[in-house]
Amino acid sequence: MSGLSLSRKTDAIRLSDWYSKLPIGIASLTTHLPTTCTSMTLDSRIPSGTLQQKWDSFKEHCKLVNPNNKRKHTVLVVGTGLAGASAAATLAELGYNVKSFCIQDSPRRAHSIAAQGGINATKNYPNDGDSVWRLFYDTIKGGDYRAREANVYRLAQISNSIIDQCVAQGVPFAREYGGGLANRSFGGAQVSRTFYAKGQTGQQLLLGAYSAMMRMVAAGRIELFPRREMLELVVINGQARGIVVRHLLTGELERYSGDAVLLCTGGYSNVFYLSTNGQNSNVTAAWRCHKRGAYFANPCYVQIHPTCVPVSGDYQSKLTLMSESLRNEGRVWVPKNAGDPRSPNDIPESERDYYLETRYPAFGNLVPRDVASRNAKYMTDQGKQAGTGGLAVYLDFRDAIAQVGPEAIAQRYGNLFDMYQRITNENPYETPMRIYPAVHYTMGGLWVDYHLMSTIPGLFVLGEANFSDHGANRLGASALMQGLADGYFVIPSTLSDYLARTAIPAVHTEQDEFVSAAVDARARLQKLLSIQGNKTVMTYHRELGQILWDKVGISRDRAGLEGAIAQVQMLRQDFWQNVCVPGEPNTLNKNLELAGRVADFLELGELMARDALAREESCGCHFREEYQTADGEAQRNDTEFSHVFAWEYGDNGQPPTLHPEALTFEAVELTQRSYK
Repeated sequence: MSGLSLSRKTDAIRLSDWYSKLPIGIASLTTHLPTTCTSMTLDSRIPSGTLQQKWDSFKEHCKLVNPNNKRKHTVLVVGTGLAGASAAATLAELGYNVKSFCIQDSPRRAHSIAAQGGINATKNYPNDGDSVWRLFYDTIKGGDYRAREANVYRLAQISNSIIDQCVAQGVPFAREYGGGLANRSFGGAQVSRTFYAKGQTGQQLLLGAYSAMMRMVAAGRIELFPRREMLELVVINGQARGIVVRHLLTGELERYSGDAVLLCTGGYSNVFYLSTNGQNSNVTAAWRCHKRGAYFANPCYVQIHPTCVPVSGDYQSKLTLMSESLRNEGRVWVPKNAGDPRSPNDIPESERDYYLETRYPAFGNLVPRDVASRNAKYMTDQGKQAGTGGLAVYLDFRDAIAQVGPEAIAQRYGNLFDMYQRITNENPYETPMRIYPAVHYTMGGLWVDYHLMSTIPGLFVLGEANFSDHGANRLGASALMQGLADGYFVIPSTLSDYLARTAIPAVHTEQDEFVSAAVDARARLQKLLSIQGNKTVMTYHRELGQILWDKVGISRDRAGLEGAIAQVQMLRQDFWQNVCVPGEPNTLNKNLELAGRVADFLELGELMARDALAREESCGCHFREEYQTADGEAQRNDTEFSHVFAWEYGDNGQPPTLHPEALTFEAVELTQRSYK
């Protein structure tokens, strides 16, 4: 199978001269397109020593804040998902005064609750050869060698402690008959290292972190502020010292000061409109920090999950994930004959194409998500799809049910099967599931160093909101691992080091910087309400999502990315002239909330296309059609692009500035990623 090679090809063009090759029509519309690339060195502050020693060395030599002094420090934690809840609980138990903010009515509604399949760790309970090194290597290989070695190894080191912590909290992980914790396989690995609680692992882990956090709320160590949306970061003398939030029920703008700000607000997948994220998930908090000076790293790295319920109509506002764990025992296939109209149960074995098993015999259906998604697109592009109701492939449990029985399958995946049946009115025990790729997770995010601190001193970024651990593709069951590692185990040490080393003068919320930030936030809201155009916010969001899905989605090419930049710019201009936002600012106003978030998505969408255009290679989820191997796999360019793209916001209409961070690899050899 020569496979995924696609017809459109263009010549490679250096970053410095790509603008000059734009068609005249596009160039005339995009006067700000030239992107500056600087030689400024970003200091990742990776400790010295061998890979295995770095984290322990840091903890042994970092500065500490003594218990009495911890009570003098206030930390603002924005977001109450796994990263935010675990960080707030841990810091409060250590003695810090914590203020916790979330946009939901309860921290339990954070989007981490939607994670299904599991969380990785290297306990090696199945005795199948797992180790810290193997988890590290699988993760950095899965990310196509576009992540920092030191960060990824630290994540693998911490993984076992996360499981111990969560078991102690009472998280009901699945167990074997003898009482030991159960494991299952996930994509990109040849060992079983994923701990799970049926198909609701994220929910159970979040309840554990939430319980720990609420214990500190009851003890008076955490002050909880629900239904608040962060609209501005307050920077004083170069340090992050506070935030401005909007109370979503009253519309009141509130100011809060602290000695550090922890941003734990998740990813930006909803820039595509249709994604597996809940509608409240957004980029606004991170984007406002970006506009205050925090660099945004690798925004084009967006994971397309291969196992989702297909789109069924224009009325949908989100898509539903079917856990990657289903690929443990479900077999992915399409009819060998394009346009085959028969029911899947009527298609004989000889006319089924189990394309992942054929193309990738070593990993089969458990290839990483980017590989599975591209192959599903390739099959449906050829007209080989599941049924006639739209783009889909089959995920079939016939063989697994015959082998272990329906009761065993129901015990492992029953809630997922029930959810699928409610959505599609099809019984997956009797008829193969129909699945198709959908936007799911973002590996890009605000740039952070080894300490999880952004380019703004005092602004720490945890979990999916940062870029640090997954490179160009996240392996399944690693998101929950990163969020809890950052919150429970990393930030307590790195925050202490910052507070102990840094002079942090007292501030108050009546200072000019706080007043100015609140004025900026109010002016933006008033501007949105004043336009009174004739198009809804949702109209713009849908159109933006379609542009990005078509041209910055599963695959990209130069012409499409150039067109996307121009289209997003024109759409953004139209938005600020013709959007209609009804209602008032000083009350509950969902239209106003959404308008602010879509306005930020319209800026982010352009940066994503710029980032994808500047990276002239294919790696992980970033598949540039011009750069692929003879058999259609991603073709990296390690000589010129083995680095992080960190973007500085361009003030006053200026283009963003690119600050590359070189990635060095001392422990692993960069090889062509292969799962065959």
